[in-house]
Amino acid sequence: MEGEQNIREKNGEHPFGDTGQLILLAVFLIVWVSDSFFFRASTFLSVHVPLYMRLIIFGLALITAVYLSMSGHVVVSHEQRPVDVVSTGAFKYVRHPLYLASILSYLGLTVSTASLISFALLVVIFAFYSYIAGYEEKLLEKNYGEAYREYKRKTGKWVPRIGRGS
Repeated sequence: MEGEQNIREKNGEHPFGDTGQLILLAVFLIVWVSDSFFFRASTFLSVHVPLYMRLIIFGLALITAVYLSMSGHVVVSHEQRPVDVVSTGAFKYVRHPLYLASILSYLGLTVSTASLISFALLVVIFAFYSYIAGYEEKLLEKNYGEAYREYKRKTGKWVPRIGRGS
């Protein structure tokens, strides 16, 4: 188990990142489906926000998530990971496009049914992603030094930085 943790650290990942993401996905889907379609304990706002508006937001979130995910997979889909700081594709805009894609997917589902319980869980999910992203950034700074620090100065963690050398 310790060897696997060292391998993940060398790859720039939190040792429990994948497991945590899967657990949170399962919990979110159970909560969202239960609240949105069965119990409807916290979806009372859906009568005040028209369905077409919620679906537009859902669609935009999903389209953005698909772009971020497809463009961001450059760091995980190759046999050999990049040897330099990746600052192209989605990484040109945000430092964690894969995590942001997941967060936007959760947000789109939450907005589509206006589930407040799901939104509260989304806050917890965002905190988890922020934690593992911070952990991974420390590893990246250790591995890439000033090149990664410069990338951090130019690129937003979750929101693109407009007009700062990007």
